[in-house]
Amino acid sequence: MASHGRPAPAVAPGAQAGRGNEHMLGRASDHEGMSPAELRRATWTCSIGSAMEYYDFALYSLASALVFGPLFFPSTVPFMGLVASFATYFLGFAVRPLGGIFFGALGDRVGRKTVLLATITLMGLSSTAIGVIPTYQSIGVWAPILLVLLRLLQGFGAGAEQAGVAIMMTESAPVGRRGFYAALPFLGIQVGTVVAGLVYFTMLVGVPNIAATWLWRLPFLGSAILLITAVYMRMRLKESPAFARLREERHVETTPIRETLQTAWKPILCGLGLRMAENGSSSIYQVLAISYLVHTVGMSGRWGTMALIGAACVGAGTIPVAGILSDRFGRVRVYRAFAILQVVTALPIWFVFSRGNPWLCLAALSLGLGIATWGMFGTQGALLPEMFGARHRYTAVSFTREFSSVIAGGVSPMVGQFLIAMFVHFHVDGTDGGKIAWLPLSTYVVFLGILAIIATYFIPETRGRDLLDDRDAF
Repeated sequence: MASHGRPAPAVAPGAQAGRGNEHMLGRASDHEGMSPAELRRATWTCSIGSAMEYYDFALYSLASALVFGPLFFPSTVPFMGLVASFATYFLGFAVRPLGGIFFGALGDRVGRKTVLLATITLMGLSSTAIGVIPTYQSIGVWAPILLVLLRLLQGFGAGAEQAGVAIMMTESAPVGRRGFYAALPFLGIQVGTVVAGLVYFTMLVGVPNIAATWLWRLPFLGSAILLITAVYMRMRLKESPAFARLREERHVETTPIRETLQTAWKPILCGLGLRMAENGSSSIYQVLAISYLVHTVGMSGRWGTMALIGAACVGAGTIPVAGILSDRFGRVRVYRAFAILQVVTALPIWFVFSRGNPWLCLAALSLGLGIATWGMFGTQGALLPEMFGARHRYTAVSFTREFSSVIAGGVSPMVGQFLIAMFVHFHVDGTDGGKIAWLPLSTYVVFLGILAIIATYFIPETRGRDLLDDRDAF
């Protein structure tokens, strides 16, 4: 393993690298990046796709917390409709590893651009279709079945989207600024989150129960506009220089899934540890926290969405700063710092949530989600692609990102809402039983952060390593 704080060494042509000369590229020095104009186009193209993915993600998160329960999963048991709603949210995460493996392997065989075009199309069509399906009252059990099916297609397409944009920018950017450029597409995530939050916030004005109206459909139908824009831009996108070099030298991996599972298990395990904190906390704060504030603490739905908007605005500043810091001080050190921040702030943040003061809750969510969680996210943009070798990079990054999404991000809101329901059912802490759930929920956030901190001590510094090297950084 390379030592901490130092990039893994590049291997000169003809040198042995543990697996023999047949695995080495014809060139060991780093590839040429895109021209400034091409790099700007790639940044905008990837950012639009990320904005669409997280617009859909935030829409589904808010709809799961505020709408889907009574419309698609009516129940006479309090809170169980919400649990069922979050279960469909989880299913979207559960299928993402399959999409990640399928599209990731395709990306390692045919190219990054082709896959990015396919994933954005599948996500956009699925999200738009959610806006037209009938509710349970109209067609009975077929309503939740259709919702689940579209959620599965949405998750399948999203399985390789974030990995793809991170790899595209990391492989295209100048060596010394990879962290910054790889973080930029994730600004689209903040834009998508803010737009979705503003849409719901606007619709909630003067509408006490949005689930009783048709207005909840409009944001999903609006995905069609983003879809058309993203497809047009991605059709004009240039292939990443690193993959173009692989294809030119006929060094493209024909069996990337087998190659990944046989050789990349160690960086995958470490990547899973990193993602437990970032992805798990992201879902907890974006989905469960909003539901907790609205349905348990009693805050209005407008304030819940406003808190998410505020956090996203803070995150929009945090993400590029995190990328810049990782270019200057190293990926591992910066990631660890944000993970530590998550650990030390989790308990006070959730205690503030339990008190229900709107402005303090907005500030607390901005700290926990906007700075600590999305700081890790911004650092991760270049870190994960740099951890893996050139020939199976897309497959490995997709597998790492999306498998962690199931065990961290997808499960957390469902389990958390079930815990709240249990506290309410057994009347823990008197009439406000659900509020005391802030303690186990914050403890879980601390646990996820500790896992990430531990993982950073097993990862070598990747800043500046040769992306044409087919070895992993370990």
